[in-house]
Amino acid sequence: MVAFTRRWLLRGAGLLLGLVALVLVLRIYDMQRGPALGPWHTVVPQEMHRQVMESADWRAWMAAEQAVMDTVRREVTEALDPAEQVPVNRYFAGSPMHPARFARDWNRSFILDPAGPPAGVAVFLHGLTDAPFSMRHMAEAYRARGFLALAIRMPGHGSVPAGLTDAVWEDWMAATRLAMRTARARVPAGPLHLVGYSNGGALALKHALDAIEDSRLAQAERVVLLSPMVGVTAFARFAGIAGLPALLPRFAKTAWLDIQPEFNPFKYNSFPVNAARQTHRLTAALQAQIDRLAAAGRLAALPPVLTFQSVVDATVSTPAVLSALYARLPAGGHEVVLFDLNRDIRFGPLFVAGADAALDRIVAPAPRPYALTVIGTDGGGAVAARRVAEGATEPAETPLGLAWPRDVFSLSHVALPFPPQDGLYGAEPDPADDFGLRLGALALRGERGVLVIGLDTFARVTSNPFFPYLLGRVTETLPPLR
Repeated sequence: MVAFTRRWLLRGAGLLLGLVALVLVLRIYDMQRGPALGPWHTVVPQEMHRQVMESADWRAWMAAEQAVMDTVRREVTEALDPAEQVPVNRYFAGSPMHPARFARDWNRSFILDPAGPPAGVAVFLHGLTDAPFSMRHMAEAYRARGFLALAIRMPGHGSVPAGLTDAVWEDWMAATRLAMRTARARVPAGPLHLVGYSNGGALALKHALDAIEDSRLAQAERVVLLSPMVGVTAFARFAGIAGLPALLPRFAKTAWLDIQPEFNPFKYNSFPVNAARQTHRLTAALQAQIDRLAAAGRLAALPPVLTFQSVVDATVSTPAVLSALYARLPAGGHEVVLFDLNRDIRFGPLFVAGADAALDRIVAPAPRPYALTVIGTDGGGAVAARRVAEGATEPAETPLGLAWPRDVFSLSHVALPFPPQDGLYGAEPDPADDFGLRLGALALRGERGVLVIGLDTFARVTSNPFFPYLLGRVTETLPPLR
């Protein structure tokens, strides 16, 4: 019997190794057919080490950030081959999308000072492959209401995609602590808010949990999360396997899950394997900490958390926001706002099976230890907020005076922090905020194989038609506009 079991175990292991080898061979073949790597995929700027970040001040951080940008200018922009000096390349100094041509390079960390003495301070954390650009509207809303607004660029971001081949989530947490330390030093008294988007949402939540366990850390009085990365797809767990062939220089392209032209001035299009692996490591650490603090009965010390999340999200797990986070929290003024599908009858026949029931599948029955607001429509076009208060069972409905755009069937992971008038991602013009190419307004039609990037990239909605409601909820506890 022992020999029989051993024989079948060996056969199973051999079959598993054979499947892994086949997958790696197919991956090598697929990536070798793709576009070549550019210098922005191979030049890795030297970021401030996380151990240095633990004692660095804002001036030192900004000097280190400048050194990163100088490396990009010297080793990428000024070293481009003639074939790479094309308008679609953000790293070409003559490109309309070159970050340095804009009035402000939003790839960099920034501080917005209010008019007059600060009434408080807010820290903003952007998402993966992103830049502080995505937090500028939220930061400006806080600044206009008397808060000092500080947004930090996460290591590996805002420069070249290759930066994410080397960064780890511990670097991002060190940067978060630096930002929080700076915020409290700049504004010693008054409320401290922490706002995180996507990967930044995971970092914001983890810092708030860390501050429960370490009283030396500055604790926020309020945490706001937009499309937070509480859970990711199962693929991220095994993403590192996909990059194994990259250990051999000949197969360096397999260190990337996606290689795309870099035409977006404030976000990477290419995506390295390491970035996916770090999302899994971060969310695993986050969920383990939630479990640990829940078991110890210490989650009651978490400041009120307000979360905005699309019911359908192809980047992070919406169910994880509810089951892995909110279901574990004791009552404490927490709330989730979910943006439902557009239930216009025109879209009904086009939804995949079960899509229209997604909301019912993920929401626990009332009463709940947190408030739940659903932004949606019954199919008539008018949008309302249906809110069930913490511990209640019956919803209160408030018309928003807004309507779903007729050609938008849902929000997306990337849409939430951008108003329709955003100069890059918005669908509506705003002469005062114009970047020359409004990616969110492009409605492209034509034949396949003509554009440098797939049409599905432009089909994803990139701005939030309900941004006025979102902004109103975030700022409802702040002082009036100055």
